[in-house]
Amino acid sequence: MSAPLTILGTGMAGLGLARQLRSRDLERPITLITADSGDDYSKPLLSTGFGKRMPPERLAVRSALEIAEQLNAVVRTHTWVESIDTQAGELVIGAERLAYGELVLATGAMPRAPFAIPDALVSRVFTINDLDDYRRFHAALATLGRPARVAIVGAGLVGCEFANDLRAGGHAVAVIAPEATPLARLLPEPLGRVLGECLADIGIAWHLGRNLQALAEEGGDVLLALDDGHGVEADLVLVATGLAPRSELALTAGLETSASGIHTDRYLRTSASAIYALGDAACVDGVNAMYVQPLQASARALAATLSGKPTPVSYGAWPILVKTPACPVVALPPKTTPERWRIEGEGHAMSALAEDKDGRLIGFALTGDCVRRKVELARAAPALLV
Repeated sequence: MSAPLTILGTGMAGLGLARQLRSRDLERPITLITADSGDDYSKPLLSTGFGKRMPPERLAVRSALEIAEQLNAVVRTHTWVESIDTQAGELVIGAERLAYGELVLATGAMPRAPFAIPDALVSRVFTINDLDDYRRFHAALATLGRPARVAIVGAGLVGCEFANDLRAGGHAVAVIAPEATPLARLLPEPLGRVLGECLADIGIAWHLGRNLQALAEEGGDVLLALDDGHGVEADLVLVATGLAPRSELALTAGLETSASGIHTDRYLRTSASAIYALGDAACVDGVNAMYVQPLQASARALAATLSGKPTPVSYGAWPILVKTPACPVVALPPKTTPERWRIEGEGHAMSALAEDKDGRLIGFALTGDCVRRKVELARAAPALLV
């Protein structure tokens, strides 16, 4: 019988790996451990639920018990692993020491919070990175009993998606960010302006080129003080300022890590014997790719490796689909700084082609009706390989 496998994390990476592995091996003992409720859900749908008035229970496809039955696996929820003893091959969980044969770290990423939250406002400032977070924010909105004024800090992918979704759900939305245009890491400025205009047309208020200086409670509102002397009043605040790989367990266990995550080779092997990493927590051969397609490719490759067929992961071009229905956006960021961006189109249908010094396509960004070109351009752009 194959060595028992323990997977830390039941998000898309952990469950995706377990399903891939179970399709190859029906008998191998698998234990999944998670600090949250362990429900099976699609994380990308978190930023589409408010516009559809979807309660948390509708986002959950199946419970942890149903997952355990489906996968013939042990699923331990609300369980905190304190440390990894790599010499003994054990996980430390309070007074318990749980042996593993092979271990996979699929611990995901956690939201970055670049500012302190006053104790009095902890119940009114949120991040949404998993279904439990969605539950808490959904409950806070329901408690108000009316459309909320929501201030979103951050105009990246998560901030823009939630801004569109919350506005579609009838809430008043203001977005605060230091960048001059939304989605500055994915879109060149002309296309960022297009996205900003489309979201402004549906009622989203922008406070761009502004930094948040302080949060305070004033007259029952949350007051967000900006560095231009103005303030934004809100009922609730959603922080969307990026994610950081969860790599503390790996670091304290002596595995090689950095700010980019847990270091692995292309076989997803870490620097410790019998320990692997994948998903948002992993830095694969120098690349951390927090997107669905690389995650799925990693799960397939690692399942093959753990089944006795060593398979290096390879990422093709992975266009990023941004869920902003008010202005559809697709982007394939170039790996290196382009020599030029070639801007084409008019109105809200724009394309930006990133070219190197020899005029070769190395990435693109598309808005509006131009998103139809994504397949054609992805085939034309060089594959992005790990």
